[in-house]
Amino acid sequence: MEIGITTFVETTPDVETGKVVSHAERIREVVEEIVLADQIGLDVFGVGEHHRADYACSSPAVLLAAAAARTKQIKLTSAVSVLSSDDPVRLYEQFSTVDAISNGRAEIMAGRGSFIESFPLFGYDLQDYDELFDEKLQLLLEINESEKVTWNGKHRPSIPNLGVYPRAEHGKLPIWIASGGTPQSAVRAGVLGLPLVLAIIGGSPLQFAPIVDIYKRAAEQAGHDVSKLKVASHSHGFVGETTAEAKDKFYPSTAKAMNVLGRERGWGPYTRGTFDAASSLEGALYVGDAETVAEKILFLRKNVGVERFMLHVPVGSMPHDDVMRAIELLGTKVAPIVRREVERWERENKE
Repeated sequence: MEIGITTFVETTPDVETGKVVSHAERIREVVEEIVLADQIGLDVFGVGEHHRADYACSSPAVLLAAAAARTKQIKLTSAVSVLSSDDPVRLYEQFSTVDAISNGRAEIMAGRGSFIESFPLFGYDLQDYDELFDEKLQLLLEINESEKVTWNGKHRPSIPNLGVYPRAEHGKLPIWIASGGTPQSAVRAGVLGLPLVLAIIGGSPLQFAPIVDIYKRAAEQAGHDVSKLKVASHSHGFVGETTAEAKDKFYPSTAKAMNVLGRERGWGPYTRGTFDAASSLEGALYVGDAETVAEKILFLRKNVGVERFMLHVPVGSMPHDDVMRAIELLGTKVAPIVRREVERWERENKE
């Protein structure tokens, strides 16, 4: 069971002071967060791509490369790369460079993105939303398989048997399909035999169990070895010394950020009642002391079958020291509980 962190490198106003941390400062903070996550033995750290003022990172590969030079073990992934508005050649080249700096720890999490700012920014039509992703994913996978590529498509100039460099040092880059939980995304990942990441950020995690079943059935029907395919999740959360402290620290910035997004997308208001309900065992919010968060991760593992859990922290801007402490608690308190219990389950199953 892998445990890690994801971040969107947020730069929203502080709920108490109204101060906004600069993009540059927040990017430097995230590098420190990755270094800490590596030091305490977390397995993976993911950085999201955005092109708007309230998120500081438009190039996950550059930020991850900075962290790669200062870390030793942790896997470094985008979370996600908005493949539909990116160029697969450049994306592969950038992450194979991160792979070289990190000695083989780079991964790509490819998604269509729930934010759409990159489409007009790079000249793409939202009417081509699905078609862009399908075509560019196909090209990215071909580049990952072969040094030289011949390509003809609708949304990108052709490639006449040209090489793409540098190559990943230890073979192919791990490429995950990121999904909000639609059956179509699960089928796509299964047919291609790619690992699947589910954004479990609302409702009950139990609702995602059928999606995992659809994914595995599609993979099996396509002839893939299902035992070798991985399922991961990413969910909002925060670890504190006590559950009460964790909730009191995490709620204000989370509510503010979620209500901003809610107004953009037509959601209802995000209230303390919403927050507390989502923090229950069967909710999608992983907030509490180490034992509470570990219990929820184990519940997810047992009922949905995820083999990698990534805690997304923070959701809105929080003091850097609080984020660092939450990461520390996840690595030193939560992860050992989860790993011990999963190992116990596996021993019992073998017996």
